Amino acid sequence: MLAKVHSGAVYGVEAYAVEIEVNTGRGDPQTVIVGLPDAAVKESKDRVNTAILNSGFEMPKDRLTINLAPADIKKEGPIFDLPIALGVLATMGDIPMEALAGFALVGELALSGAVRRVRGVLPITMAMREKKRPAILVPYDNADEAAVAEGIDVYPVHNLREAAEIVAGRLAVKPYRVDAAKVFEAHLAYEEDFAEVKGQEHAKRAIEVAVAGGHNLLMIGPPGTGKTMLARRVPSILPLMSLEESLETTKIHSITGTLPPRQALVTRRPFRSPHHTVSDAGLLGGGSHPMPGEVSLAHRGVLFMDELPEFHRNVLEVLRQPLEDGAVTISRASASLTFPCEFMLVAAMNPCPCGYYGDAKHNCRCTPLQIQNYRNKISGPLLDRIDIHIEVPSVKYQELAALGTGESSAVIRERVRAAHHIQQERFKGLRKVRCNAAMRAKELKEHCQLKPDAQAQLKMAITELNFSARAYDRILKVARTSADLAGKDQIESEHIAEAIQYRTLDRQFWI
Repeated sequence: MLAKVHSGAVYGVEAYAVEIEVNTGRGDPQTVIVGLPDAAVKESKDRVNTAILNSGFEMPKDRLTINLAPADIKKEGPIFDLPIALGVLATMGDIPMEALAGFALVGELALSGAVRRVRGVLPITMAMREKKRPAILVPYDNADEAAVAEGIDVYPVHNLREAAEIVAGRLAVKPYRVDAAKVFEAHLAYEEDFAEVKGQEHAKRAIEVAVAGGHNLLMIGPPGTGKTMLARRVPSILPLMSLEESLETTKIHSITGTLPPRQALVTRRPFRSPHHTVSDAGLLGGGSHPMPGEVSLAHRGVLFMDELPEFHRNVLEVLRQPLEDGAVTISRASASLTFPCEFMLVAAMNPCPCGYYGDAKHNCRCTPLQIQNYRNKISGPLLDRIDIHIEVPSVKYQELAALGTGESSAVIRERVRAAHHIQQERFKGLRKVRCNAAMRAKELKEHCQLKPDAQAQLKMAITELNFSARAYDRILKVARTSADLAGKDQIESEHIAEAIQYRTLDRQFWI
């Protein structure tokens, strides 16, 4: 007998339909799986056999052949355990054949018959909806993420027997529902707030400007000055995620398995902080079956790289394409996959290997050559993509002991939101330019009009302060953002002056 079961799998960040054919016929009593299965899929025959027996059903006594179509795409993971098991039960007459046509199924089976959570359920559910499948059975722990895909009935199951009873129509259950809008609104608050940061007003203002214009940021200062504390609060002043952005981000986290059980959506801006020992594959993504890396997990959020010069040079260099394009392409012999990665880079570093160069309270033990070699680990092309770099000095005792609090993240976020709205109107109709940081030469000329005193100040910065040539465009972009925050149409001298302050690495002090 031949049974057909519908399932799905993930390739890149998108899902595709998989048709599972289960056939029992004459021959040696063995189970054969074909259709480019990997080791985990091949092992599913043992999990399925044992789970069926432990659930109180019988296994076929004849040859069992299982085909996973399309046969030219490699299948990975234990996601096909549940559909294979139900296909086997259909060939034994425990489930009506015609009943299987109304369901798509995904899930891993334990030997006891319990259904375990799997990765990629949200994109698979969305793909099944596009294929006009009326319903899908998913593991109980994946129910919330699956149910946010409206237009398809979701049935969470705890074990194989429950799944068989639902498909056969012997167990009447209502589809699982999740109100995505309510879930989205209920989890928007951030635990960390800029009101908790004592001092560092200059750094907080620089972060506000960076977020408002989509500028990447580099903080330089000795250990213990609060660079990490500041970075962790950057997502709290980014504009709140839209439902569309949330679904887009949740798909990536679902595929990588980083979405917590029973969580429906990623509702807050991601904050990813990889260790400096991360490989280029860990940062960008990769593997024999390419998976998204840290830059994609930071999509629509913040990628924080602490101790920037300690990262391997090749890891830093591969950041250049994602920062430029907002996407990363992984090429393999069989295909090329593109993962989205529109993120804000926030980096931190010490001014020297010991960390105390220029610090008034500690003596630096580094030689000039050591300091130069340390800073040279960050290449010019990477610095070209970082518009703002600031010094973060030690906090004074009076600031630490102060009882008052600074501005809250909610207040700062409102100013950022207003600046974002100005930029959305300014760049309406431009596909590749959505913020000031992405402006090209044409947009700079059109939108960065300077008043005479501002023009003179910029000329002085370039000719007399020994700023590098690459600093010119960056100063204009940051000054445009400063003017947007102030609600000004033209760039004034105070906006140029502020932008000049944010070019620490271009000053003679650092050269």
